[in-house]
Amino acid sequence: MKDKIKYKAKGIYALKIGESISFSKTISETDIYLFAGITGDFSPNHINKEYMKLNKYTQRIAHGALIVGFMSTASALMGIRQRERCKNTVLVNYGYDRIRFIKPVFIGDTITVTHTIKSIDPEESKIYSEDKVKNQREELVAAAINIIKVL
Repeated sequence: MKDKIKYKAKGIYALKIGESISFSKTISETDIYLFAGITGDFSPNHINKEYMKLNKYTQRIAHGALIVGFMSTASALMGIRQRERCKNTVLVNYGYDRIRFIKPVFIGDTITVTHTIKSIDPEESKIYSEDKVKNQREELVAAAINIIKVL
């Protein structure tokens, strides 16, 4: 059992506090329609151009859950980095805390998710990271705390 605990700690520390990785994507109309089809979320906020002309945003917005999906992509990229450094470990997404959708993401916006390791809990084999999503104007559009479990 001792060896297993040492091994877990070694796997966690393959990544360091402050280390970050980014993922960028331009949001297309196709992204929104495919996501709506997969999830069944056909809210007019996402798919009805005329409806959205009537409110302060004046255009369709991306699903918040789609943006969280891109946070997951950045987290997965960090998992690949972990695996490159410590071949016998796997990172799995344990959850998100304090998800906030601060500004809308529109069709044509290019978002960049930056996933930064904030703390490491060797006792629980967990890594806590901050995900910040900015648009092409460097405006913060979403943020969350991502919890990763090291196996």
